[in-house]
Amino acid sequence: MKLRIGLGSCGIAAGALKAKEAVEAEIKSRGLDIEVCQTGCIGMCHNEPLVDVIEDDGRVFTYGMVTPEIVGRIFDSHIAEKKPLEEYLVASPDKPNLFLRGQVKVALRNCGVIDPESVEEYISRDGYEALKKCLTELTPPEVIEEIKTSGLRGRGGAGFPTWFKWNATRKASGDVKYIVCNADEGDPGAFMDRSILEGDPHGVLEGMIIAGYATGAREGIVYCRAEYPLAIRRLEAAISQGREKGYLGCNIFGTDFSFDINLKQGAGAFVCGEETALLASIEGERGMPRLKPPFPSDSGYWGKPTNINNVETYVNVPWIIREGGTAFAAMGTERSKGTKVFALAGKIQRGGLIEVPMGITLREIIFEVGGGIKGDGEFKAVQMGGPSGGCIPAHHLDTPIDYESITSLGAIMGSGGMVVMDESTCMVDIARYFLDFTQKESCGKCVQCRLGTKRMLEILERISRGEGRPGDLDLLEEICITVRDGSLCGLGQGAPNPILTTLSYFREEYEAHINEKKCPAKQCRNLISYRIDPEKCRGCTVCSQKCPVQCISGDKGRAHSIDQSLCTKCGNCMEVCKFSAVYVD
Repeated sequence: MKLRIGLGSCGIAAGALKAKEAVEAEIKSRGLDIEVCQTGCIGMCHNEPLVDVIEDDGRVFTYGMVTPEIVGRIFDSHIAEKKPLEEYLVASPDKPNLFLRGQVKVALRNCGVIDPESVEEYISRDGYEALKKCLTELTPPEVIEEIKTSGLRGRGGAGFPTWFKWNATRKASGDVKYIVCNADEGDPGAFMDRSILEGDPHGVLEGMIIAGYATGAREGIVYCRAEYPLAIRRLEAAISQGREKGYLGCNIFGTDFSFDINLKQGAGAFVCGEETALLASIEGERGMPRLKPPFPSDSGYWGKPTNINNVETYVNVPWIIREGGTAFAAMGTERSKGTKVFALAGKIQRGGLIEVPMGITLREIIFEVGGGIKGDGEFKAVQMGGPSGGCIPAHHLDTPIDYESITSLGAIMGSGGMVVMDESTCMVDIARYFLDFTQKESCGKCVQCRLGTKRMLEILERISRGEGRPGDLDLLEEICITVRDGSLCGLGQGAPNPILTTLSYFREEYEAHINEKKCPAKQCRNLISYRIDPEKCRGCTVCSQKCPVQCISGDKGRAHSIDQSLCTKCGNCMEVCKFSAVYVD
């Protein structure tokens, strides 16, 4: 028997380290000989901390929301009496998990399964076999042809054909070439790359080494944001292990191919997700986009031919080489092959990381895999593609997930972030939130982005305060088009998308803010007020005790009232009222 504990960032944040300490204490106090190992995130972030009990016959029983107190009960029931503790069991051979059931794991095949800090465990699951196959059986053009057959498109946002970029770098003149992994994941609500790096770093490294062989490069660089300390630690360990085992360095697998990988930590600038800004940052310059052409495949890192893909793209490569490009192409749609990893966040029952075949609908992801809307709310929209993406409304829920279909709705696939919203979400405020992010993250190089995002944000803030003016929406759309069409890089070009999609699908909310001075979702503070229903109020005084500005008055046992001139609209009164007497007007 073996115990496996999920120690990704989500698990650690939920208390997995305390659960691990409790597990080790129980083993010691009971005098048991049970191995305890770590793993990354399997995707069920909503059930963290997770502990797997792996029987001698290989059967896996997964327990969710495991606190130190629950650990003792698991040992009493499952370990001592061989009776699974059904109350906390989220998955078992006889109890399929609804969250995992509809998924197909390719990029996430090892996440939540292996110890990410053990190269031996990666090897035990056919790790580095794809690299060996490439070096001993395939020529570089044949490797690229296999990637072409697979139909793999870049998973970082634009969906550019991976084989084409590899081939362009291979054909570029010059003896020195580079492979770069873009791990600068900066979208709010996105954590796909982080989880892969934390759960399967060797998979990413193997994909990069194969790309190096296919393109003629001899050096790779992983550009990872410094805000991912656990991912960086595990990457460093994997690189060190790769060198010790001979998968990195000179004469890999006894051939004349040599390749090494180094790690570069980024400072967390969102614009460095753009490949030319990323290259500038690696070179020690301020991360600012460059004009294209020339493209990185011709003139990239230090002016040398450079291939850039993101984490998810590279981690797919070993699977494709081992299983064949046709196996990957058999999944998905005609133009969007394979699977895609998404980060489900927001008002969703089962938030976390999922991997599904391309072509699945938004409805299937949100209501079947994700379990629907959290609480009693109704689905309103889903933001796809982060700050450069757009909001997709309920009447487009049956849209299939592929690059072209999502783009046709005004959003983008992006790296895979999905923020689910219910009817309590103000779409004007959502547009303001994302634009505030992109405006702050603008590098300022081009006028359209530097000034245009600022002007758009000012208009949105004015509308949110109830100070919107006639003509604001026309002006907003005009600036959006100017910024979209005139900006140098994807940050500026995509910044208007949240505004344009919310204007297209939820224009009546904007008009209500401007014409009626009301927020239909009752979220914009300047347009709402908290009031107490005298028929429901019992005069318990709890709300007045919790009010930070003492704006609630009334005698005990009698209905209370709120002084609107003092109220800061913090919402504490509504949260603590047990009689539903407080409401938003």
